[in-house]
Amino acid sequence: MISRQRTQLLRARLDQFPAVALLGPRQVGKTTLAERIREGRPSVYLDLESAADREKLSDAALYLSGHEDKLVILDEVQRMPELFQTLRGLIDQGRRRNVRAGRFLLLGSASMDLLRQSGESLAGRIVYLELGPLGVLEVESDAGETLWIRGGFPDSFLAASDDASAVWRENFIRTYLERDIPQLGPRIPAETLRRFWTMLAHAQGGMLNAAQLARSLSVDGKTVARYLDLLVDLLLVRRLPPLHANVGKRLVKSPKVYVRDSGIVHTLLGLDDREAVLGHPVAGGSWEGFVLENLLAAAPERAKAYFYRTAAGAEIDLVLELPGGKLWAIEIKRGLAPKLERGFHHAREDLQPERCFIVYAGEDRYPKGEGIEVIGVEELASIIAERK
Repeated sequence: MISRQRTQLLRARLDQFPAVALLGPRQVGKTTLAERIREGRPSVYLDLESAADREKLSDAALYLSGHEDKLVILDEVQRMPELFQTLRGLIDQGRRRNVRAGRFLLLGSASMDLLRQSGESLAGRIVYLELGPLGVLEVESDAGETLWIRGGFPDSFLAASDDASAVWRENFIRTYLERDIPQLGPRIPAETLRRFWTMLAHAQGGMLNAAQLARSLSVDGKTVARYLDLLVDLLLVRRLPPLHANVGKRLVKSPKVYVRDSGIVHTLLGLDDREAVLGHPVAGGSWEGFVLENLLAAAPERAKAYFYRTAAGAEIDLVLELPGGKLWAIEIKRGLAPKLERGFHHAREDLQPERCFIVYAGEDRYPKGEGIEVIGVEELASIIAERK
């Protein structure tokens, strides 16, 4: 059993809120984490993809009110969005009897239905937590490169071989495209969406060029925006916004786009092992996305992430705004002897960040001069996690 970073935070939020929604892609470990949470507290588990469990909720108010003294875990809750109105009533009734926390744990694959329904009917009663793939703080220290190549989905990372891992990821992608996404409502041809997803992988960490993507797919810009919104809502793609600082310079306005799991990037591009990845032009962008996801997974709940770029070329890969408004500037380099471009120094002058780091593929930590530290991804993730 791999211990997940979110375990302690999830327990704390259940002790604070009547409903907690744990969101993440399929197969990321939400159900396994819920099983861990069940230990030591009375609970009921319902899988809403099971016809038998859905039948138990044919009169949901009656069934759930009989379990007011237990934590009710509703898995794949987006399958029954009509439940949210019932949950609202039960939560409000419980509050009047001073039953205020730990009522419902909702597990969802981050569908738009889940977000919209809970946003409308459970405002003030629910808190959202995101569970991503495994990170460097959750695996053995010597497994970081394997984690980058295979990605952080547990079945992919723990596979017996690189080939078995690649087969798992290929089937994961196919199942998402052919079964899971159609269940959520969008009628998008699986082949078209795969082509779009693969285009994003080729441009990993690049600026969003919707017009170019639209031309390549022979669709219009609104359709590209709809495809991107879908993958972002499913927590499969990250849209990193630019930082709009008042520095009196022309700033880039387009977001940067990342396929969030490095293993999925590699499979979309047909890269099954370390040698194939290192020999491909995407290696740098893949590493950047891997580092980005690990640092953001470790960041405090209310931290915000941006990148910074001016029209003149001043640039920082990741600007982390921590609670309290402090900025950390983070440049990401794949090599073992990282060098900074002039644009990073210009960006530092613009933003005046509290701390500056270069994250590289090594493990040693040492000063680079001018208040800049060179550091490995695992150590920086640990430092960021301590800021909570």
